[in-house]
Amino acid sequence: MAEKQKAILILEDGLEFSGYSFGAKRNTNGEVVFNTGMVGYPETLTDPSYNGQIVVLTYPLIGNYGIPKNYSENNISTTFESDKIHARGLIVSDYSENYSHWNAEMSLSSWMEKQNIPGIYGIDTRKLTKRLREYGVMLGKIVVDPTSNIHFEDPNKSNLVAEVSVKTILRTPKPGKRIVLVDCGAKNSIIHAFLRRNIGVIRVPYDYDFLLEDVEGIVISNGPGDPKICTKTIDNVRRALKGNIPILGICLGCQIMALAAGGDTYKLKYGHRGQNQPCNESGTKRCYITSQNHGYAIRTDSLPEDWREWFQNDNDGTNEGIIHISKPFFGAQFHPEASPGPDDTEFIFDMFVRALR
Repeated sequence: MAEKQKAILILEDGLEFSGYSFGAKRNTNGEVVFNTGMVGYPETLTDPSYNGQIVVLTYPLIGNYGIPKNYSENNISTTFESDKIHARGLIVSDYSENYSHWNAEMSLSSWMEKQNIPGIYGIDTRKLTKRLREYGVMLGKIVVDPTSNIHFEDPNKSNLVAEVSVKTILRTPKPGKRIVLVDCGAKNSIIHAFLRRNIGVIRVPYDYDFLLEDVEGIVISNGPGDPKICTKTIDNVRRALKGNIPILGICLGCQIMALAAGGDTYKLKYGHRGQNQPCNESGTKRCYITSQNHGYAIRTDSLPEDWREWFQNDNDGTNEGIIHISKPFFGAQFHPEASPGPDDTEFIFDMFVRALR
C-alpha cells in the first residue's frame, strides 16, 4: 500500500474513531452495522442486502486471502453474490495488505478501489461494536477528505430494493419445472441452488406482476431495507396467497410474506448479520447455525391464525421463519443458500421443490 492516509469514522451521536483509509479515497455515509463472520467478505460485500450500509467486520484480521477470480455458470457468478459491491463502506480493525491464496486475483483494497468503495482500518472495532449493541445501529460517515462536506443519511427512508432489483425479466435456460424469483436484491447463490436442482428460474423486478408468469412456484428473495416500503410486492404476494401455488420467502422475502398475510414487522435494535446465528426449529430440539443479514423482523404475535412460527433465534428469541398450517407457503429469515456460511438449512430448498405442482 502507499503511504497511510488518515480517515475518521463519525457516528451520528458524535463519537469519532480515527484510523487509516484503504480502498477508494473518498467520503461515504450510511447505516453502520456489524457482521460477526470470520470469513466471506467477498460474498458479504456483494450481497445486495447491504445496500446503504457501512459494514463493520468484528473479526479483527481482514484481507489476508485477497479477492478470488470470478467464475460463473449459466452466465451467473459463482464467486460473488452480484455484479458489484453494494455496501457503501467497510470498517475493519486490522487490514492485511499482503494476501495469500491460490485463487486470489487482487487485494481487498484494490478491489474496493476499482469499485469506488472506501474503507477504514486501524480503529477499535470491539469498542464500536459494543456501542452499536448498546445503543443500536447508527447513521455514520467515513471522512477521508475533510474539505469535502458529507451529511448523515438514513438509507432506510429510500426504496433500496428498487436500486438493486433487476430492471428486466431474466430467464435461465433450464427445461422442466420453473419458478419465478421476485428479485428484491437476490443473491446469485439462490439462483444456483435451484439450477442445481434442475429448476428453471424466471427472475423478475420486485414490482412486476409475477402472477402473469406460468410457473410451478414463487420465491421472494432477500433484499435491503424496510419491507414495508415494498408496497407493490406486498400487494402481489397478497394476491398469490389466495391461491395454492407454493411460495418461499427468504429474509426480506419472508417479511414481505408476513406483511402480505396480515402480519407486522419492526426494526431490530442492531439486527443479525454473520454466518453464526443459531436458530431453533419449533416443535423440535434442532438448532441450526445459519447465515443472516437483516435489520427487521416479524412480530410473531401479529401472524394470522393459519400461520405459525417456524424458527426462533436462539440468542434473542426473535422470529426466524414462518409456515402456513395447510398451504405450501413458508419463509426463512436466514439464508438457506448460505454463501458465506454453513449450508445446513438447504433442506428448505428441497422442501420447496417437493411442493412444486
